[in-house]
Amino acid sequence: MHERLKRGSVVAVLVLAGGLLPACVQADAPAATDALASLVAPGKADAAELSNALRILVLLTVLSLVPALMIATTSFLRIIVVLSMLRQALGMPDTPPNAALISIALFLTLFTMSPVLRNIDQHAWQPFQARQLSLDQALVEGLKPLRDFMVRQTRENDLALMVELAGTAQPESVDDIGITQLIPAFMLSELRSAFQIGFMIFLPFLMIDIVIASILTSLGMMMVPPITIALPLKILMFILIDGWNLVVRSLMSSFQ
Repeated sequence: MHERLKRGSVVAVLVLAGGLLPACVQADAPAATDALASLVAPGKADAAELSNALRILVLLTVLSLVPALMIATTSFLRIIVVLSMLRQALGMPDTPPNAALISIALFLTLFTMSPVLRNIDQHAWQPFQARQLSLDQALVEGLKPLRDFMVRQTRENDLALMVELAGTAQPESVDDIGITQLIPAFMLSELRSAFQIGFMIFLPFLMIDIVIASILTSLGMMMVPPITIALPLKILMFILIDGWNLVVRSLMSSFQ
């Protein structure tokens, strides 16, 4: 009974700690898990079984955090907000469907973050696989490119606000900025940029709505909903100017 409680407590601690580990831990976890298994179970079979179970638990924990981490630390947030605002500006809240917008946003996020991912692979993942870096060193090296990307896209005002809300001392350099202050500041800056782009997208469609509403009012056709006539005209205008190409190009250039 005492040994079961002891083993259960170790598993619980590892599950909690797994939320902070990257997915790369799964590739080189046997050494650490075997050492822990030797402490809680004397038999080799029990140690191997516990090692596999711990790796599965850590993998599931990391996978559950991937969507939140992607939204909070990549360009996905700005892209999906802009695409959603474009859909609202066109007057079609459900078209294109959410699955289509999310798929486009994921590919655009991959294109935007590819330099960061290459740096992480080159300076952290590959040396860790070659056993040139320890796990802690790989985490530090892998976080540097991501921090640089977020710092470039974060406004000073948003960062100062988060430092003030956190009640910490003012950082003297970029390296002194805590990740818990940088991530929410980055998200605020991304939302601001997305709303700025969305405002520029809304203006031409708003002008069409105003013109159509004025024409219908002057003709005495006040019972006709303006959206009935404005929607086909907005779609036609969007097609003629190659709107999707312009929006995607503007989004991608906004990260440079």
